[in-house]
Amino acid sequence: MIKYLGSKRLLLPAIVGVIESLPGVRRVADLFSGTARVGHALKGAGFAVHANDQLSYAEHLARCYVQADAEVWGERAERLLGELRHAAPRAGWFTEDYCVEARYFQPENGARIEGVREAIARLELEPELESIALVSLMEAADRVDSTTGVQMAYLKQWAQRAGNPLDLRLPAVLPRAAAGPCTSSRRDALELAAEVDADVAYLDPPYNQHSYLGNYHVWETLVRWDRPPVYGIARKRVDCRERKSPFNRRREAAPALEQVIDRLATPYVVASFSNEGHVSRDELEALLGRERRVHVLARDYARYVGARIGIHDRQGRRVGRPGHLRNTEFLFVATPFDVDWQPAGLEGFEPSGGPVDPVREA
Repeated sequence: MIKYLGSKRLLLPAIVGVIESLPGVRRVADLFSGTARVGHALKGAGFAVHANDQLSYAEHLARCYVQADAEVWGERAERLLGELRHAAPRAGWFTEDYCVEARYFQPENGARIEGVREAIARLELEPELESIALVSLMEAADRVDSTTGVQMAYLKQWAQRAGNPLDLRLPAVLPRAAAGPCTSSRRDALELAAEVDADVAYLDPPYNQHSYLGNYHVWETLVRWDRPPVYGIARKRVDCRERKSPFNRRREAAPALEQVIDRLATPYVVASFSNEGHVSRDELEALLGRERRVHVLARDYARYVGARIGIHDRQGRRVGRPGHLRNTEFLFVATPFDVDWQPAGLEGFEPSGGPVDPVREA
């Protein structure tokens, strides 16, 4: 899967382990699905998952990795990718914006990316098949990019991988989950929360000021294929300035999360959050604890590689150092008051402060 800031790759065993340990859970709703890593892992564990995100590239990741079933789409996708590998390169607007004006990809790979994307657009594919093709292209482009993992900037010197040829591979599409079909959507989490029909809601919202649209604007453009107006040396989409999430604003993040949690009717809520987020541990415990008992698990974690590289100016000179290189990742597990749940066997995580049982509001 693509390199992604906030990816839960290393936390997946704990997240899946927590949800597997909750009694009676078969259906999971992931309201901020991002790369769909969590939904993919939960589908693989047998759960019926609904994966949702507001961004277009995330919608395709969710449709590919959660909604699409291998027994239905696998063989057709293999044949389609075989055809797309022979698509003629096309050095047009995408190559100009992201390989010449900016340096995310070598121009030769940019032209191949553009040629494959044009071929996908002409085919008018069924939604699942289109998403598998777009995810294959996105991941192929990610393997030859020249960034540290986010698209707010690109490397001053070409990354070694940028010289490799573009290689389309079949994404790891899973068979249908034992608990039933999985689904996906592209909706505002606040609107969806009131309609969620699941046993557990998994919440992993944006936690700081950095917008996922701004961090991954190239992927948004690649899947929407809308030739947007762009600005700056990073060639960001102009709508990065307009499509703002309340979760990226310090004063709005806690009220927005409160609204999501208050609208959820699921018995269980599992939330993943960092001690670097706009919402503090105490605030999130209080929000989750209004109608449920809250357990908190914590794990020490290395920060994103960009933080370890340091702070540089536009000429590449180091002008500052990060304040810290590690943070704490939390898993908040909110259960009904009458459920006696205890964490066990979660590698790397330790109970942090025990269950929290705040006074319920009148």
